[in-house]
Amino acid sequence: MRKVKWGILGTAGIAKSCTIPGMLKARNCELYAIAGRNPEKVKDYQETFGIGKGYGSYEELLQDPEVEAVYIPLPNTLHCEWTMKAMEAGKHVLCEKPLAPSKAQAAELFEAAEKNGVILMEAYAYLHSPLVHAIKEEVDNGAIGEILYMESAFITSEHEQNNIRMRKETLGGCVYDLGCYNTSQILWMFGEEPENVQAVSDFSEQGVDVYTTGILTFSQGRRAAFNCGMTLKTDAGKRIDRFQMHGTQGWIRSDARFNQEGSLSYTICTEAGETVKTVDVPDNYSLEVEQLGRCITDGERPLVSREFTLRNARTLDQILDAIGYCEK
Repeated sequence: MRKVKWGILGTAGIAKSCTIPGMLKARNCELYAIAGRNPEKVKDYQETFGIGKGYGSYEELLQDPEVEAVYIPLPNTLHCEWTMKAMEAGKHVLCEKPLAPSKAQAAELFEAAEKNGVILMEAYAYLHSPLVHAIKEEVDNGAIGEILYMESAFITSEHEQNNIRMRKETLGGCVYDLGCYNTSQILWMFGEEPENVQAVSDFSEQGVDVYTTGILTFSQGRRAAFNCGMTLKTDAGKRIDRFQMHGTQGWIRSDARFNQEGSLSYTICTEAGETVKTVDVPDNYSLEVEQLGRCITDGERPLVSREFTLRNARTLDQILDAIGYCEK
């Protein structure tokens, strides 16, 4: 199995706590280099994770001909800029969600990927989970009949005001940070784009949405509701993850968190009774990196495809428009 040489642009917390540990478990990944603007942090990452190359600027890493693919965990406002620069340097890219602030900008990035002959994938690690695939298979096979309603929730702690999630200039707010999980989960399960989108929000004094709720209406009157928010005890690491689907013949529910690993379960209830099924789930971040690696070496198609990312981005555009985010 050939290993892809990866570079990381930035020393963000999600890289340290989630993605890099996943990369170290990925069988086809060689964690080759990291770049950051703080030399001490770069050195710390190198020593902690055994990364051979450390660069003091993102440009230097992109100029390294040994780097085949880059992971971008930078703040939301920098995703477009550095994804574009990485692709123009001939690197394949795994970029944290949201890939871009709008569908139009996301479409430009995919056009650039095609032009430069590289692969671009948005980082929704949880979509690689065997639990998600098992539930999707149940739904597609008619385990609960025709889907009528779905609910998705993702609520976390509030953050201090200096946190990038609480600042408008860094595209903060719960829709960009959390709601994109809800919409991607809903669109993944329904397999289509909503026909109508409604949403309302509570905003902070800084103009970012701290709680948003919405309704997505699909063909044949099917509906999904979502709730996302940063409303629990400040920086306490608390969260609520909720998922359920109701059909004409029953319902499916799982209390597993987004990106959770381990022995996870979901419940199916029909007229025949209630059944709990268990799925063994590896590190989702490892699965994500391995999948993009196979796209590079073996010609697989990205699981989180261009079409899916653009469909989700358009839905997010409609939500942000409905809540007046750009007007705040």
